[in-house]
Amino acid sequence: VQLVESGGGLVQPGGSLRLSCAASGFTFRWYQMRWYRQAPGKERELVAGITSSGGTTNYADSVKGRFTISRDNGKNMVYLQMNSLKPEDTAVYYCNAYSINEYWGQGTQVTVSS
Repeated sequence: VQLVESGGGLVQPGGSLRLSCAASGFTFRWYQMRWYRQAPGKERELVAGITSSGGTTNYADSVKGRFTISRDNGKNMVYLQMNSLKPEDTAVYYCNAYSINEYWGQGTQVTVSS
């Protein structure tokens, strides 16, 4: 089983990034997918989630209206489009697959700074 995140980096406040997560080794379409983040000195928090079919999404209040989660079950991919980024969005972002089992990616660093 692998979840491999990509797309992180350094961006200025107000900028955008698109994170991607490539899944393999399990039946992707059966799993809810989530993005979490963990900032230095803070607990890991749920940022966004999407159901197995992609029909329902949910977001943390802090990112509503700025972030969009999506998935492509044909490509075993999940995405997080992040717009209007703020310094407080700086964190390591993790991809998570959740069903009867739970899997985690290794994380990708997002830094929002001028």
